[in-house]
Amino acid sequence: MSVTQQQVLDSLARIKSPRGVALTNANVLSAISASDGKVFFSINVDAAEARAWESVRAEAEAVVRAIPGVTTAMVALTAERKPGAAPPPPAPSRGTPGVQPVHAHKPPQGGQSPMARQSEIPGVAAVIAVASGKGGVGKSTTALNLALGLRDLGLKVGLLDADIYGPSVPRLTGLRDKPALNDERKMIPLRRFGLAIMSIGFLVEEETAMIWRGPMVMSAVTQMLRDVEWGSLDVLVVDMPPGTGDAQLTLAQNVPLKGAVIVSTPQDLSLIDARRGLAMFKKVNVPVLGIVENMSYFQCPHCGTKSDIFGHGGARHEAEKLGVPFLGEIPLHMAIRATSDAGNPVVDSEPDGPHAAIYRAIAGQVRDQLKGVIAAA
Repeated sequence: MSVTQQQVLDSLARIKSPRGVALTNANVLSAISASDGKVFFSINVDAAEARAWESVRAEAEAVVRAIPGVTTAMVALTAERKPGAAPPPPAPSRGTPGVQPVHAHKPPQGGQSPMARQSEIPGVAAVIAVASGKGGVGKSTTALNLALGLRDLGLKVGLLDADIYGPSVPRLTGLRDKPALNDERKMIPLRRFGLAIMSIGFLVEEETAMIWRGPMVMSAVTQMLRDVEWGSLDVLVVDMPPGTGDAQLTLAQNVPLKGAVIVSTPQDLSLIDARRGLAMFKKVNVPVLGIVENMSYFQCPHCGTKSDIFGHGGARHEAEKLGVPFLGEIPLHMAIRATSDAGNPVVDSEPDGPHAAIYRAIAGQVRDQLKGVIAAA
């Protein structure tokens, strides 16, 4: 059954805003995306009124989900400060006067750190992030093959594609199906290669431009974490968006990450951005499990000659300088590229090959650092 924008608006008209007018007349709704049973929109309000609107957002999401034919509903609350409005006073800091550390931001009431909002995902022993300071370094390919390497070590593994603007996992896994819902209206992750897999790319068409504000990104990622029946997992690998913006910081503050793997190439520019990503995780008290040097060297598939196209050893040197583990070097090789494009990652399609061995060695180091967490769970 197809769901229309008018059906959504008719349902939202029954909800009252904090000022007592119908939500549809409050001039706060973004454009509504409604197609193939999936509904996305945001409620845009002034930052000073955000708290009062959260219950309205939750009610709006609930009524939209109740519309016959709706399989997925994501409603985000975005808050912007009006021009000329004074920002909220900063919380006191023991650091440099006038400078507020990232990890020291506190809500107005209770004095708790934002990290206190974290809560474990039922059934998931450890959540780890695979991140990069910039795009184009092979982060998603590394995340998928790392997940497969952990699988080969006997762990139960899930993969969440949280790269909301450019989801790559559907292409890398060859999956095109839509997630089904269980009796509790939670999405059931797709399964391939022995992994439980979820991506925003399963919910939208590949060519769709994801033009979403930061709060909408976080609402979508939160739903893919909390509204998915992950089952029992030892490790959930999260392929994060590149960079160190608001989305990455908020995700780190709200998801109980047990560690982060930083992916970089040997280039100085990539290493500078990787250094920023590493600093971000340290500021929000997420352990850095190590750095991976991807595209470390080019290996000719015909003669086996190695060429340092992007330089070599920069990530290892950076890891030593920053005092974090160096997890390994992954070559720039046609086999890795071809299997990724074909939706048959190299660890699964060529399990006895040299590249699969490299990914499994990296996975072994990650597993060893998570042993205590997994055992406790």
